[in-house]
Amino acid sequence: MQLKWTDVQDIAIELAERKADVDPRYVNFVDLHRWVLELPDFADEPGRGGEKVLEAIQAAWIEEAE
Repeated sequence: MQLKWTDVQDIAIELAERKADVDPRYVNFVDLHRWVLELPDFADEPGRGGEKVLEAIQAAWIEEAE
């Protein structure tokens, strides 16, 4: 399955699994953007990952981590 920026929940789950040692509450958007692009199943335009999308991913990741 190829991930796109709209797959917020799936991206959050992947990040929670791959970055288990990271507290998502303290991740800056530069790192978050890079980590999403580094996901093996991610296939979307880097420029589409704006602040609102990153906020949604971070919120979903925080929820997933709890």
